[in-house]
Amino acid sequence: MEHQTLKITGVLSDPTRFSIYQYVTKQHRDVTVQEIADAFEIHANVARLHLTKLEDVNMLISETKKTGKGGRPSRFYRLSDEVVSLQFPYRDYQKLSEIAIDTLLSLGSIGEKALTETGRKYGYESARTYLQALDLSLNDLENKEKLNHIKTVALQQGLNPEMHYNEETHEVNFRIYNCTFKELVPDRAPICKMHQALIHGFFDYFFGEIDLNKESFMSEGIDYSLCSYKTLVLP
Repeated sequence: MEHQTLKITGVLSDPTRFSIYQYVTKQHRDVTVQEIADAFEIHANVARLHLTKLEDVNMLISETKKTGKGGRPSRFYRLSDEVVSLQFPYRDYQKLSEIAIDTLLSLGSIGEKALTETGRKYGYESARTYLQALDLSLNDLENKEKLNHIKTVALQQGLNPEMHYNEETHEVNFRIYNCTFKELVPDRAPICKMHQALIHGFFDYFFGEIDLNKESFMSEGIDYSLCSYKTLVLP
């Protein structure tokens, strides 16, 4: 584990390579060598080298696909599902969370309720603490500003969010392209409810209690790459 950590830190020590990794995380789609070359104004061979090094430490994965434009197939890169954890010394917080969650779930419905309530409270408090740190008043914010702040809070939680707001209909479409609990989800379905409650907590703080309707979850097999929600906010 320590050897892998050193390899990852070595790969990310290059500023351009680190910026490329950040770029890929924000795209929510596959990228090509040429796209990276154009975006960073570097030669395609240099872009390929950076992407290959990121793939070597399992931060990216790639596959060759036909583009539909004829010619040779192109190689596409995307984020790996493997979790990258850099800690000195190594600490297995995932194992700790598994033990804690399994303990709660062993209590049945009481434990599941506690998970959901805790998730919602944590989301609410995260949003409140964030806005207080900015020294902003909630009452002075327009809807669009509130939604931008929710997006930032979600980003701070590592959720890789995307927000769309229709100012005419006041409909909000909120998507996240990373779940910080996804390694726990397959065998622990209530974790999804806790995660949804966490996001609910973000919206609760900025808008009060509203209906946050799920469109899809990563764990449901509809689209394993995202969770999506929809709601309406008062003008």
